Amino acid sequence: MNDKALTKVALRYRAVFLDICHEDVNMQSEISVPVTAFVARLKENGFCVSEELLHALNVVPVGRLSDITECINEVMGVELNWAPLVKGWDVPTGETLIDHCLTFFVNLLGGEEAGFTGTTLPCGHFIPDGTFPLERYNGCPFCGTPFETADYVFKGQGSKLKELRLFTIEDMQHVFSSLLSSATPLDGTQKDSLEQLLREFPLPDNPNITMKETVMLVIKLLVEQDKADEATKLLKTPTDILRHLWYEKTGQLQIIEPKTLVAHARKLYHHMWGPLDRGAEASEAMKQKLMLKYDRKTCLRVAKWLNALPMTVQQASENMNPKRGMWVRMIRALRLGEYSRKKGFEHLAEMLDVFYKQNYTTWQGRVDKARSANDADQTLALLKERPGLFARCLFASMLRFGSEKVLGAFEEIADKMPARLLLSLGNASEAYFDPKEERLARPITGVTHQIESNKLLALYDDKTLQAMVEAVNNLYRASMERRFSAQKTEAKTIYIDSALYDIPVSVGDRSTTIQDTSCALPGMRFPVEGDAIRLFLHWGKGLHAQHLDMDLSCRISFPTKNEDCAYYNLTCTGAKHSGDIQHIPEMVGTAEYVELSLPELEKAGAVYATFTCNAYSHGALSPNLVIGWMDAAQPMTISKKDGVAYDPSCVQHMVRVSEGNLSKGLVFGVLDVAKREIIWLEMPFTAQTLKGANSKSVEAMLHKLASKLSVGALLDIKAKAQHLTVVDHVQDADEAYTYEWALNPADVTALLTDTSRT
Repeated sequence: MNDKALTKVALRYRAVFLDICHEDVNMQSEISVPVTAFVARLKENGFCVSEELLHALNVVPVGRLSDITECINEVMGVELNWAPLVKGWDVPTGETLIDHCLTFFVNLLGGEEAGFTGTTLPCGHFIPDGTFPLERYNGCPFCGTPFETADYVFKGQGSKLKELRLFTIEDMQHVFSSLLSSATPLDGTQKDSLEQLLREFPLPDNPNITMKETVMLVIKLLVEQDKADEATKLLKTPTDILRHLWYEKTGQLQIIEPKTLVAHARKLYHHMWGPLDRGAEASEAMKQKLMLKYDRKTCLRVAKWLNALPMTVQQASENMNPKRGMWVRMIRALRLGEYSRKKGFEHLAEMLDVFYKQNYTTWQGRVDKARSANDADQTLALLKERPGLFARCLFASMLRFGSEKVLGAFEEIADKMPARLLLSLGNASEAYFDPKEERLARPITGVTHQIESNKLLALYDDKTLQAMVEAVNNLYRASMERRFSAQKTEAKTIYIDSALYDIPVSVGDRSTTIQDTSCALPGMRFPVEGDAIRLFLHWGKGLHAQHLDMDLSCRISFPTKNEDCAYYNLTCTGAKHSGDIQHIPEMVGTAEYVELSLPELEKAGAVYATFTCNAYSHGALSPNLVIGWMDAAQPMTISKKDGVAYDPSCVQHMVRVSEGNLSKGLVFGVLDVAKREIIWLEMPFTAQTLKGANSKSVEAMLHKLASKLSVGALLDIKAKAQHLTVVDHVQDADEAYTYEWALNPADVTALLTDTSRT
């Protein structure tokens, strides 16, 4: 068993994994010297331990304590280079655009050889006297190449420790089971955790996997282990097979059309300066990457899967129709026509014959025909056949055919659809029926777009639209109450942590970042303790020295204007930047910081501060790039020697960009200045700089998160439906829902299943 992998997974749930049982912990044991030293190391990184974990550590070998310490240091980036470009960057260097322009022209004219006085740096650039104060820099201020690195970080300045609890094999198996059976799509952290746990624990005999994307992770492992035949029972439709094949090709769990990937590659490698634009090359490279070529083993495996599908050929052909173009390419590349002529593949042969001759009708075609003819009865009758698709077009149907008739039909099948779709309707109804509200669409490429409101909204007055919103909310709440009422429970009392009312239920969010030290959901609020917020960005870990320019930025929003703190404007009202690094050193990476002063922001009347990071270089954000923010009640140190300002004990939240990321920019937090709260969100956008982050889109995202049903509100519905008495103390409750419980989003989404909580 890989203890390191399990330790990393446990840390995401604020826990330490130990291979013991809860019953074996001696709560009266005397704390040993190695354990005391281990706890001291944890404190330096901003962690403390629960009493149970403290006593459990007594039976752990000293070597294991050392391994855990090393693992936590690795996750927190303690041994990396955290030196920025500027030393003591809390004091501005005074550099201006004129310094950059003057340096550019002096180098163009020949520098020292042309008779100018100054200093030639190791990167080759000549810095003329009277421009940049070189004694303040760790590298070249002109090209952003660092010459010095740091091998230390500050420790122990944090004012609030994060408690770690004990995780045993049973706890880890529970996490594994909850991830497998999650009723909502897994986010980046959950996906990464499940991939690691799949290699440590055997699959259950009859796994209850409800999400297609989760099925793909399981099938990938089975194929790697030469157990492809066992995957047959997990594949229900041709689309499932196509999803797996495309996941192998692109690494994306959703089916993204080739033309979309090609267009997206062009955008990622576009550069604002023409000579550096590599968009055309990138799109051509993507076309070559997506060329299909399979060996005989893969062809036979897919042929067997298709032949064994429990569907009629008409159903299978209809299922393949939405991705017909991709299927035509796949059938040719996989030689399915050849295999269909072999004995035992008769079902595959008939399926291909019907598909190519198009001897089938599609449900969607019949719906579109009825809708175009304004045949409400026929349209609703067809929609009731497929509740999930009915939910996705419910609002538009209400505007076209009238809310009373449509909701009456929808109520007949509401209890047959996944609860997550019902909650999505409640979350989205207010924004959809408000013609003035900014609406956001987030395609599977990860880029957020604003979309126009439905034109039919103009036909209704505000009172009617508000009635539609209330009708949708009443419908989904009534359905959720019926679901909870149907669940068997012997509990009489329930405890709901007050913090859960600030945590939205994760429905419809496809977070692609990985949270190695927590499992916060988008929309969670983090209170600010001190007078300063320090943003940090680290990238380049494990990479050779090269040009790789990532940028950390912050936009300060005032009632009548915006100010940017970025590489092109290192100081602004209430914010300071540590300097623009454009090249990374060998293997240890590099860092940038932005520090915000809350007293200054409050005095100036700032409303919000938006945190972003961007890939100025070609391509998406660098894999393993880490972003987050620090906060402490007392002032945090900035080194005058080399500018290091990172302290793991002060980290309030940090995330890591996964290798499957497709975005060039990311809004990762918003500071509400008046409330002194930071709202964690994940809003990708495609732009080289902060200027590409649309402020209206950020506001729309905040409104969307605020309008979502909270975990606490969902538990209130459960308490009402099951006639549970809400108590004020956890020890008095038969069912307890604490903040620690919510750290596992898979446990939270288990409330949306039709089984009772254990």
